[in-house]
Amino acid sequence: MSGALMSSILVFIEQRNGKIKKVSFEALGVARRLSGKINADVYALIVGSSLDDMAKVVSGYGANRIYLADDTVFSIYSSERYSYVISDLAGRIKPLAILMGATAMGKDLAPGLAARLRAGLASDCIALDMNESGLISVTRPMYGGKVWAELSFSRPEYQVVTLRPNVFSAIEPMESPDVKIEKVPVNPDYGTIRAVVREVLAGSGSTVELTEASIIVSGGRGLKGPENFKVIEELAQALGAAVGASRAAVDAGWKPHSYQVGLTGKTVSPTLYIACGISGAIQHQAGMSSSKYIVAINKDPKAPIFKIANYGLVGDLFEIIPLLTEEIRRVKGEG
Repeated sequence: MSGALMSSILVFIEQRNGKIKKVSFEALGVARRLSGKINADVYALIVGSSLDDMAKVVSGYGANRIYLADDTVFSIYSSERYSYVISDLAGRIKPLAILMGATAMGKDLAPGLAARLRAGLASDCIALDMNESGLISVTRPMYGGKVWAELSFSRPEYQVVTLRPNVFSAIEPMESPDVKIEKVPVNPDYGTIRAVVREVLAGSGSTVELTEASIIVSGGRGLKGPENFKVIEELAQALGAAVGASRAAVDAGWKPHSYQVGLTGKTVSPTLYIACGISGAIQHQAGMSSSKYIVAINKDPKAPIFKIANYGLVGDLFEIIPLLTEEIRRVKGEG
């Protein structure tokens, strides 16, 4: 790259149905930290329809400027359309890096965006740093979490990075009256895309999104049947947690795939993960081993899950979980 070092970091703010994803605030926190190393500005981009209220929320999280691609053409997510608007803005402001969450949307959007910009991509990162030349180095899990790879970009130009949710801390919101909000011109070409999304139908999943949950209670084969998931759900309700499931439970038809945690399901990093009746096969560990605290409840003392658990309870989950739920409700004054 010739000329002066690019002096901004762009954060894509993911929103669904008017609600900003938690990982976007985490990405703003990362961008703010990295920007201090090279005195760069932090820019945020929100794409969607009727975005004024969301812009006010984002303005308190460290962005120097907020760009709005606000048009009905963006009301339904389209990877092609969204990548057009992000790459067009990037071509104009020339950011050093583009950060977004490693969510379903981020994993779909980032590769195409990197290809359009002819840029490098580091996905599902759990640690980031930047040197004085603006080159980003990352740590990311590989081979189902068996190893951590440390990678560096080769040039400080359009470095596309997706961040694993719940790993990084968001900065505390602040009053930011000086944040400039700028509307992005809507190019007519944004409407002429090859794949058109007409409608998005949401499944009847957990009330708390798995990838953003601070606490997850997951059930596996040890529950013996779908009707017994109510034991898990009651504990989750007492804790304000999301409900997850192992692949065995999903394959058996006890829960939809949207509940599955593991290599072929969702990768989660909650503060607390409670595995109930889950043996802990390596495929499941790949999706939850980065949790801060892991509690395992299983009647088999040799279950692999105990090798990575911070706390283990050996016994009948149908005896342990109701007692645990009752005690949590008592402590919270709900009993």
